[in-house]
Amino acid sequence: MKAKTLGLTILLLAAAPGVSMASDKVVHLPFDNAVAAATQTGKLDGSVKFFLAGHQPAGARVVNDNVTISRKTNAFGKKDQESCDWVLQGILISLQEDAKRAGANAVTDIVSNYNNTEFRDSHDYECHRGFLMSGIALKAKFAKIRP
Repeated sequence: MKAKTLGLTILLLAAAPGVSMASDKVVHLPFDNAVAAATQTGKLDGSVKFFLAGHQPAGARVVNDNVTISRKTNAFGKKDQESCDWVLQGILISLQEDAKRAGANAVTDIVSNYNNTEFRDSHDYECHRGFLMSGIALKAKFAKIRP
């Protein structure tokens, strides 16, 4: 009996490094879907607008041109879209509050910036999905726009 237990323990320990070192999978998902879901559930109040790079609002006056933020969340047992949108919504809530404190009503020129590698897209954001965690990093600008 001890030999079986020892054999099983060795097998599990041998498999553990492969699971713990699971590499990131990069996914690109629609930005507007996550914004709409956060707004519909009341997580975003609509007082701050969000614009990916390539969708610059007319007449925007930049208040802060050096905004960075990153977050991670538990991804275990969740689908890519679910865990990545959850992380993005948390980031958007923080950006909304930070923009208000800075006197801005828009977050503009949003680009993904995971590990300081930019991904610019006018529709999608980039999320890194691992075995246990999903993570997003963004760069942006706070701006004042006409309502």
